[in-house]
Amino acid sequence: MKEIVIPREDAVFWMDEKGRWHNEYGPFQNPRIIGYFHTSIQKDRDGYYLSREYDNIREKVYFRYAETPLFVFDVIRGDEILLVLNTKKKIPLIPEDLFMKNDSLFMRLHGDCIKFTERALIKLSDCVGEENGRVVFRLNNRIYSLCRETEG
Repeated sequence: MKEIVIPREDAVFWMDEKGRWHNEYGPFQNPRIIGYFHTSIQKDRDGYYLSREYDNIREKVYFRYAETPLFVFDVIRGDEILLVLNTKKKIPLIPEDLFMKNDSLFMRLHGDCIKFTERALIKLSDCVGEENGRVVFRLNNRIYSLCRETEG
């Protein structure tokens, strides 16, 4: 299979700080295309890219993104809290790996940073609060103090 690689500086689309896809004409509007792009995100040693295969060709398009290409789009609450990512992958919430950056909630996972969308934060609003000037996350009668990271 032949492989075509498009570097990020040549990609005609990008992702903003809210997880929205854009091209030169503005934000994507078609939900099917948006969903396809999100579920096509992959990562290798060179970074994040979208991949598709056709006619015995594998195309990898590395793309630009504002903070991270991974977002929590939904939250499933049960015995444990599951986070549904923009890629459709479900992962457990790990309170010890939560942190704040630029007034947004993130979680670290295997060296990646995952940003919570407003929708996800609303579903966790009863768990997030402030104590003594610090942002905290409350879960199962425990309080986790979230560190703040600076830009960069």
